[in-house]
Amino acid sequence: MAHDNKVVRLSGQKPLSRFSLPPALIRLRDASGQSLKALLSSFFERADDSLFTLSDRAGSNQDQAAYFDAMRELRLRRKSITVSMLQYISQAFNETGRFKPLHSAASLEEVDQDSLSLLDHSELEQQVAIENLLTKLRNQYQEPVRMLAARVRHLVPDIKLSDDQMPLSPEVICGAISEACADLEIDIRAKLVVLKLFERLLVDKLAGFYEQANKTLIAEGVLPDMKRPPGGSASVAGRNTNQGQGPVPPASTTTPDTYGDIPGGSRSPTFSELSALLHQGDQAVPGSSSPLGGITLDTGGLMVRLNGLQSSFRGHDGAHVIPLRQQIVSVLQEPGGKAVSLGQVDGDVINLVSMLFDFILEDRQLHSVMKSLISRLQIPVLKVALSDRNFFNRGGHPVRKLLNEMALSAIGWSEKRPGMRDPLREKIEEVVDRVLSEFTDNVSLFDELLKDFGHFMDLDRRRRELVEQRLKDAEEGRARQERASQAATSLVSEESAGRDIPAPVMQILTEPWTRYLQWVVLRQGEDSDQWQSACAATERLIWSVDPAPVSGNTRSELLRAIPEVVEELRRALQEISWDPFSTDTAIRDLELAHVDVFQKLVTAPVEGQQKPESAAAASAREVETISDANPFESLAVTREPATVAAKAERVHSAPELLPEVAAVVKDELQTPVVSAEWLDRADRLRVGSWVELVRDDVRLRCKLAAFIKATGKYIFVNRSGAKVAEYHRDDLATALQDGVLTMLDDGLIFDRALESIIDNLRHNRKD
Repeated sequence: MAHDNKVVRLSGQKPLSRFSLPPALIRLRDASGQSLKALLSSFFERADDSLFTLSDRAGSNQDQAAYFDAMRELRLRRKSITVSMLQYISQAFNETGRFKPLHSAASLEEVDQDSLSLLDHSELEQQVAIENLLTKLRNQYQEPVRMLAARVRHLVPDIKLSDDQMPLSPEVICGAISEACADLEIDIRAKLVVLKLFERLLVDKLAGFYEQANKTLIAEGVLPDMKRPPGGSASVAGRNTNQGQGPVPPASTTTPDTYGDIPGGSRSPTFSELSALLHQGDQAVPGSSSPLGGITLDTGGLMVRLNGLQSSFRGHDGAHVIPLRQQIVSVLQEPGGKAVSLGQVDGDVINLVSMLFDFILEDRQLHSVMKSLISRLQIPVLKVALSDRNFFNRGGHPVRKLLNEMALSAIGWSEKRPGMRDPLREKIEEVVDRVLSEFTDNVSLFDELLKDFGHFMDLDRRRRELVEQRLKDAEEGRARQERASQAATSLVSEESAGRDIPAPVMQILTEPWTRYLQWVVLRQGEDSDQWQSACAATERLIWSVDPAPVSGNTRSELLRAIPEVVEELRRALQEISWDPFSTDTAIRDLELAHVDVFQKLVTAPVEGQQKPESAAAASAREVETISDANPFESLAVTREPATVAAKAERVHSAPELLPEVAAVVKDELQTPVVSAEWLDRADRLRVGSWVELVRDDVRLRCKLAAFIKATGKYIFVNRSGAKVAEYHRDDLATALQDGVLTMLDDGLIFDRALESIIDNLRHNRKD
């Protein structure tokens, strides 16, 4: 039965052999996989404790054995269960629209009474437990699941996706749990305990999981303004009479006002709605024609002429972009110089496609070279739109997806130096050339090109992610090293401040001992017991060479403490594999310093006895004398010069500090004024965002690859994964405020163009 559960049922589903996941769904799949992995890790830790507690409280030996069996099996199968669930959910993404969760095909609601008798009792028990878990998930997370389903359907509008097929739906998660637990080699009592633990320990954590999934798609620009689930959609249960249909869009209409809210809605506009916007208020649209008694060119004749025009662009370098309207003028000219006219529908299509490419050619997100390459597809895209009126409202149309993918891949592209190979540019040129040379009326060519381009981008993305991960690891390691160095240096500075430490011992503190302290921080952290012990050892080491204040018991305390101090130093240097010869030298220097301490103790006054007055003490006594005469005058005389002197000393010594410490001092002396608005924008900048950096009058496209929490650094890389800039929070906000950094919109270019057209047309209507 366990093997049967691994069969994915494809009955009743239309095969989608060339389906390619939209980039937003790919990011959702990867992000949700990481979140689920963290959830499962927490689940296994809590499950082990819960099972141990249950076994301790068991009322019988049989129950205790079941709990121990479940505990042992979970420990052994922890990795395999995690991998099984992650693979199951990844399959639900990769086979969107075709994937059928295991349990939904055998729901208790759909199994007749006779078939129940054929089920093994243990299998029935497990099925009931899974069904209970599913019901609880549906009821508890109905709203966030429906919002997530609406966003997923928006990304794949041409796929009939039922609620139970939606990736990350309760059905998919319960199916993953069912399959992962099917191979557990324990009796049904222990297995039911495991399933109950999933219900108790995992279900409560899914609120944040679904919230983060919705935020991931919102960050990708998928229905960011949707505040509540769309009304009238299918229930979360996924087994209703409208299964697989999804939300039914309202009927098309030619009334302009019906389209008023569509740009922020969950569907793309139909051609009829766009045409109505073009002609609203009897406003003339440039380029559209109507028969005026001359020759009228039908759609078939127009397509023939467009084929000839398309062939003329083969081998064209695209250096000079020719607007679509200008190209159409040559098509509408007869040999004798007489112009032909078009029908209204064909004219509207030409206008809409022309507006789309006008937006693309004016889009600042793309480099001019990439604009030129994409503009060579104007005629093929126009031919597709003329032959398929659903082109404008089918978000999953292969032509739209190919344009989006090419524009998205080119957002961070910068022109290479002469002689350098540019794989991305070569690939886009290859795609454009194939469209111009092979496309006539078979749209399946775009499916093939989309799949091939997607494969190329997957390989390119993996390579860049590997380079970026190496950079991130290196930056995090450097940050940890800086933090450890700062902690060690600060400790030694604080403990040695104002102490009379011999030069050889000070060298020990600033070199090998500081290295040891750094080693402790890197291995154990500043919250560890070993770090606390190292801090105490530092204090004892410094006290052993400068025992202040001196009392009558100081000598005996030193005699007891010195052997331990010497041994602590020896063990510390051995821990960091310090050179043995240098270690012996350091021990000898410390012992000589201890001998000097004992010699000083012979003549040093004991605390409470009269000591020779030092220069500092004499100065203090003079200040006290002045203070007795006029305390307010002494305050003015003594504190102000001391403060000025301290400031002067700090400023004078700043250049000699470590670079990071000097930077802090500089920031304190001169802090730039940054408004809260720009600080907020810096905080909201997400990893993966593209920006344009102006440096020495050169514009660079770069991406936020990582945020290093230990140092608060934002690391930016170019498209090859090489580091180009780093900022701290305030510096980043200042760069955004001054225009040194400019955010780039990495949304789908076709969708952005369509929204821009709608906004412009509606604005013209208001005017």
